[in-house]
Order: sequence, then C-alpha cells, then structure tokens
Amino acid sequence: MHSYTEPAENLFEYHPWLLKTQHGVKQVEIDEVRPHGDAFVVHIVGIDDRDDAAAFTSVDIAVERDLLPELDDGEYYWSQLEGLVVITQYEGIEKRLGRVSKLFETGANDVLVVAPDDQSIDQRERLIPYVPEQFVLSVNLDLGEIRVDWDPEF
Repeated sequence: MHSYTEPAENLFEYHPWLLKTQHGVKQVEIDEVRPHGDAFVVHIVGIDDRDDAAAFTSVDIAVERDLLPELDDGEYYWSQLEGLVVITQYEGIEKRLGRVSKLFETGANDVLVVAPDDQSIDQRERLIPYVPEQFVLSVNLDLGEIRVDWDPEF
C-alpha cells in the first residue's frame, strides 16, 4: 500500500477505508500493518486468502471527507483542486488553459496537470508547478478557479 498522506503513516488514523475497486466501492477495516520498503503491507479484516486479496491491489483508498483535519488558510487538499478551471494572467493577458485533471508530487513541489477543455485556448496538456506566489497566484474554490502566471506557449 502506498500512501499520499504526510507522513505516510497518517493514513492509518482514518477508519474505515473505502476501496475503489472495479466492482464498486467497498468499505474495509485494517487490523495489521507493517512497513515494506517505501510502502506498507496491510491486512484487511476478513480477507485471509491471497487470491481474495489480489482483488484489492492497484485500487485507490478513500476516506470520508469529514474525517480529514481542517486546513489552514491557503492550504488545500488535492481533491479540492481537481476540476478547477486554470486561468493564466501572463503578461497581463488572461487566457483559459483548461482544468486541473490531477496533481502529482515531484519532491521539489507538487505539479498541476492542466487538461484542455472546450473553452481552453488550445488542446495542449500543461504541467504547472504548484508554487504559490510564483506560479500560482490564487485559488478560489467558490469561483472554481486557479489563477496562475504561466506562459501559455509553454
């Protein structure tokens, strides 16, 4: 199991887990955990057969949103940013680049993956470093947008 929480072990503080399998969402409880390299091996209550456990590999783990801690102003969960419209204000000209399709971590900073949509200036996918005040100017959840300072030709 790989965790996106920081630190990774924090994932084990949330109960229950919702596993998004190919057959739908299944609620599970974990009763054993052990480190394994940069990941973890977990035991799901009631799953004692290796073949049954295989159904839970390569699935996403979710938890109820109300279990997550409140964040400070200016901090966001990735799920809050996914789907937001991205508008660049490069050199004083506003242009719609698309929507955040996902984020990923590079070590130095997180990166917004901006996918084109039917109102974007072109059909290019863009990778924009999530660096507040340098590239990310503002996030407005109420308006559903992120304003960036990003060269639309890049």
